Amino acid sequence: QVQLVQNGGGSVQAGGSVRLSCVASGLPTSKYCLGWYLQAPGKERDEREGVANLGADGRTATYADSVKGRFTISRDNAKKTLYLQMNSLEPEDSAIYYCALSRRFYLRDRLESTDFDSWGQGTQVTVSA
Repeated sequence: QVQLVQNGGGSVQAGGSVRLSCVASGLPTSKYCLGWYLQAPGKERDEREGVANLGADGRTATYADSVKGRFTISRDNAKKTLYLQMNSLEPEDSAIYYCALSRRFYLRDRLESTDFDSWGQGTQVTVSA
């Protein structure tokens, strides 16, 4: 059984940075695509939006247009850990962020939450103006 445990998040001022991490267990996660999603304020969990995903090779990354150039997704397969470095944060980035695992090797140019079947517990990121 896959478990994804998230760390990081919190409150930051606009223009600041936050790094999220997600440690996986229960599967050889180096074979699978990992991603980050957000649940915006007032939205339901099933309305989560894709932020970024990264293929098992650690090279095939896809980003939402809203975060390109500001967020970086990376992974350390030896540590079974996924990261999201969030820079130049804006109040609109405030959300609950979830990490997720897909059984696919990579998902180029796709950010559909239905491609992912295991989820972390979520972590709040709040950006103040």
